[in-house]
Amino acid sequence: MHILIAQLDAALRPAADLQRAEKMSAYMQHQLCFLGIQTPARRALSTPLLRPYYRADFAEIQNLVLQLWGQREREFHYCAIDLLGKARRYLPASALPFLLELAQQHAWWDSVDGLADVAGDLIRLQRQEQPQVLNQIEQAVQHPSFWIRRIAMLHQCGWRAETDSERLFRFALMLAPEQEFFIRKAIGWALRDYARHAPQQVTQFLNLHGTQLSALSRREAAKHLPDTI
Repeated sequence: MHILIAQLDAALRPAADLQRAEKMSAYMQHQLCFLGIQTPARRALSTPLLRPYYRADFAEIQNLVLQLWGQREREFHYCAIDLLGKARRYLPASALPFLLELAQQHAWWDSVDGLADVAGDLIRLQRQEQPQVLNQIEQAVQHPSFWIRRIAMLHQCGWRAETDSERLFRFALMLAPEQEFFIRKAIGWALRDYARHAPQQVTQFLNLHGTQLSALSRREAAKHLPDTI
């Protein structure tokens, strides 16, 4: 066991709250186990321990993340995502397949969305010099796992002017026939995020193609937009 894992274990377990842990598990439909530590408290305890590893070699980060992901309680998984998030500017393009593989383990929307954010920044930063990351996200939107397809749909959130609107709208239409709630929600969220920067483009897309989307996707996408179907 890496010393960091032991340090985090020693820091987090004394802060466990069994009553809060049960509530947190219930919120996640009892898919996951928790120590019962809320995010601000968890980060106050974990950040000083994680900080020395933000610029570590990817091989060491990968090893740490896998050990954290192997822990039972969700707070350790959140620490892994925090570490990846802080290291995102230093991750190589080869980290993307690792992130996508990781997202399929202990998969639920909270970890998947956190990894989508990391993957999205990696793609945005690497897409010019390492265009294979774009090929990989094109494959991801057709992946058998709907969690990976969700990452593909969400990966441009926050890109604003750097958003590839053609890819965003194409992915939305590719995934539109799906019945999965988490995919339908992701389509709406991705479109709504881009609408904050380009409301006219999203409005035009919804007016032209909105009937191909589920009611949930349309409602989420148009939440702050006038003049849409």
